[in-house]
Amino acid sequence: MNNKWNKKNAIWMVVYAVIYAVFTVLVCVLGAIHPVMFVCYQITAGILLSGVTFYAFRRIQAPGCAAIFSLMIILLFVIIGDAVPWHVIPVVVIGVLAEAGRFLCKYKWNGDVISTVIMSFSTFGYYGQIWFNRTYTYECAVEEMPEGYADTLMAVSPFWSLIAVLIAGVALSVAITAVTAKIFTN
Repeated sequence: MNNKWNKKNAIWMVVYAVIYAVFTVLVCVLGAIHPVMFVCYQITAGILLSGVTFYAFRRIQAPGCAAIFSLMIILLFVIIGDAVPWHVIPVVVIGVLAEAGRFLCKYKWNGDVISTVIMSFSTFGYYGQIWFNRTYTYECAVEEMPEGYADTLMAVSPFWSLIAVLIAGVALSVAITAVTAKIFTN
């Protein structure tokens, strides 16, 4: 647990950011398997991203961790050709909010938990379009996914499902954070 940036912390942060990006890709891949999994993106993100995020925040109690995670996601969007404002702006906002949470809580436990939950939403712009940009989502699903995926996606994503997914995603992020804390921290 170090509150200063040094070579060792920088190297560890790169490792955490790469793991974060790999898990983000895994969440995306799972979403492509079935429309229900895409609707449940936030739940999967809460499960897969929270442990590495919280562990990084606890290990490096200095400013910039959330920004590095956000930069890694933006780099990922650039690599896959999806670095559009609808995707990038939420990543930037989430990164700023997570950094602010950690700063306001003086890089202590509560701030790291809150910021971990916030960071689990880092790609909300990517999947939030299901509810806020339905026509675009439908068109992309018709173009990119197997036949029937788009219609099923629209059928399984009524607006109320957004609230259910957000509640479940936050709860699972907090639970994974608690498990991570129990396993890896003192």
